[in-house]
Amino acid sequence: MASSLTAALSTSLQSFNEMPAGRQIALIGMIAGGLVAVVAILYWALRPTYAPLFAQVDGAEAAEMMQALTSMGVPYKVDSASGRIEIPQQRIAETRLLLAGQGFPKESDIGFELLQDNAGFGSSRLIEGARFQRALEGELGRSVAALEPVERARVHIAQAERSVFVRERTPPSASVVVHLRGNRSLTEAQVGAIVHLVSASVPELLPERVTVVDQTGRLLTVDDDKKSANLSLDHLDYTNRVETGFVERVQSLLIPIVGRDRVRVQVAADLDFSRVERTEEAFDPDRTAVRSEQSNEEEKIGVDPVIGGIPGALTNQPPAGGAVGGPAAGAAANPQLPSSRSQQTTRNYEVDRTISHIQETPGGIRRLSAAVVVDYRDETNDAGEVVRVPRSDAELESIRALVRGAVGFDEKRGDSINVSSVSFVPDTAEEDAIPFWSETWFLELVKVVGGLILALLVLLTVVKPGLQQLMPKPPEPEPEPESLALGADGEELPALTDESQSDDELVALSHQGSAHPSLTGPKGTTQQQLDLEAIREMVREDPKRVVQVMKLWLVEDGS
Repeated sequence: MASSLTAALSTSLQSFNEMPAGRQIALIGMIAGGLVAVVAILYWALRPTYAPLFAQVDGAEAAEMMQALTSMGVPYKVDSASGRIEIPQQRIAETRLLLAGQGFPKESDIGFELLQDNAGFGSSRLIEGARFQRALEGELGRSVAALEPVERARVHIAQAERSVFVRERTPPSASVVVHLRGNRSLTEAQVGAIVHLVSASVPELLPERVTVVDQTGRLLTVDDDKKSANLSLDHLDYTNRVETGFVERVQSLLIPIVGRDRVRVQVAADLDFSRVERTEEAFDPDRTAVRSEQSNEEEKIGVDPVIGGIPGALTNQPPAGGAVGGPAAGAAANPQLPSSRSQQTTRNYEVDRTISHIQETPGGIRRLSAAVVVDYRDETNDAGEVVRVPRSDAELESIRALVRGAVGFDEKRGDSINVSSVSFVPDTAEEDAIPFWSETWFLELVKVVGGLILALLVLLTVVKPGLQQLMPKPPEPEPEPESLALGADGEELPALTDESQSDDELVALSHQGSAHPSLTGPKGTTQQQLDLEAIREMVREDPKRVVQVMKLWLVEDGS
């Protein structure tokens, strides 16, 4: 095999050397260009896809990170437009873990570890206060960045000099700048949580003096005057949820009956968002009860010596002495003594009273409207064909009763329910789905397969023809001596189909004007082979002369 390969190479070199110089240069350029194109295509197809290692990295930190990647043996390149470091996509997760072990990426916010640095002996009180404030801002930024939608955050605290006069004191204020992840957004509750987190971390900082802004410059904190506009959006969202709940209720009842794609339900809810508080006091005069009762009875006997008499000297005299024998004797002696009796009763009644404090919660339903559309029913007619017919009134009334129970129909509230049967138009639109050709794996597969096919085409159309020019041609088949042809006079002559057959004719005509005696018998066959070899040698040595002789013979035969 080695000898055959050596022979083929030597033959190829000999063929290349026999070519003109221009053809040699063209052949070398064609083969070299094809090989370079194949290598370039394969390199492009099999090269790994690069992706950013980190979204944003400072310049100094990026230089340190490049040194770390070089020491780890990870290939990387720097994007000329954005300056980001990119590495092969399949090695991103592994490289991030290795860099995290080395402290990359470094945190931009500096917390209380700033106070651990030695500030020197000559540090002033102003510098110490500034360092503490910077450390506090860094810690608050880390706390805000711990929220899921926030990628990173910066906090700025403004504190005025404390004055000895209470009226001249200015409360502190703070501003927060948040960088959100991708297309994420903060809800109103999350913004309020950030505001209260910052205000609770700084003494005497009120929540009203905290401002939150995102990376696009949009103000996330709103004052009380603008909250009323946001309330309307909250009301709309709550109304949507109520209506969706009613629709799901009705669909869960009707879908098992008529089919999933054969019913449509819409519900409109009129909600009352007014907030009402009232206190009522009611009295029932027919229901009374005795709460308290007080009775006072008084009786007097005889004349009060202090009361009565004419003003003057007689009234100033002392009273006369008492009668012997006690009061009984006096009473018997004077039976006409006066006496008095008084009785007083106070009775308090309690009337039945009811005090009610009513606070109505907003979001009550004032009116409800529901519309239900049901598709036609499929039936088989007498001919065996499937036809679509509207649903009967009894079936529609049954569906209407189910809908009433599902939505809590109240006639006093003015609710309305409409149920109709119509023929649905078949929906032939396919569900939106992510096409497989947009997947990352499919793009990579197309890239590799396309590169291999393109490289194969270059090999077949450029490199292979060039190599065929260098390879030796296969030997031509030997002519058969028995192949004869008929001459003009009906005699059999050697056929002139190729160069060797032309030599046969030359031999036949050179033997005394006729080749027939030499082609008969076993000796003639051997003599013919010897003559053929001699003529072939003559053709190899001087082919032009042989061609001229054959032309002369042809002219003579034609004449």
